[in-house]
Amino acid sequence: MSTTLTAPVADARPAASGNREQAGTPDGADGLYRRIARRETHSPRSLLAIVLAVLLILTLAWLGTEIVLALLGAPALLVAPADMFTSAVNLVDAPVGVVAAAGIVVALIGLVLVITAIAPGRRARHLLPTGRTVVVVDNEVIASALARHASLAGNVDPDNATVSVSHRRADVHLTPTSGIPVDQAAVIDDVSRQLESYRLTPAVTARVRIAENGRIGA
Repeated sequence: MSTTLTAPVADARPAASGNREQAGTPDGADGLYRRIARRETHSPRSLLAIVLAVLLILTLAWLGTEIVLALLGAPALLVAPADMFTSAVNLVDAPVGVVAAAGIVVALIGLVLVITAIAPGRRARHLLPTGRTVVVVDNEVIASALARHASLAGNVDPDNATVSVSHRRADVHLTPTSGIPVDQAAVIDDVSRQLESYRLTPAVTARVRIAENGRIGA
């Protein structure tokens, strides 16, 4: 999938009042397209927020249930509130190694959550600038194009060329025909040249791997 964002011509009629200031001038249009491009290439952290909210709700519901059961004198579902409090108080008497390990795990979880909250989520897409337009291309489209060029450069069947494109790297895996060697340097050169011609944002580097065992009649 690819989406083309085209800047309006200079003498275009003003847009509606809400967008007139942005779309009426080239600078406003550039800012508008930058925001659209960012929206198309970045994803919100909605899923993570929902998962954390659900976990927090379940934890609070469990604690509330344990407290109610303790007040009614019923057996606890998992741990009674009094036992949890006692365990927390006695934590200082636990071995230093256990306390340090628990602290490191909690710190790492907190660090991961903070980094996840601050860092923007990314979609499997790249920007491909073409003059006055900006094209948003799925990584699968880029991988398909690179697989075709890699198969031609390596003289292998297209079905034996697999490419996966991530945020910064394109991994090319070729399975040669038995008895026919593949020039890895030529494949790397061709794929790298294609990536340079695409001028992807962010830039992508290529890594080519050749399978040790070929396929008969591939």
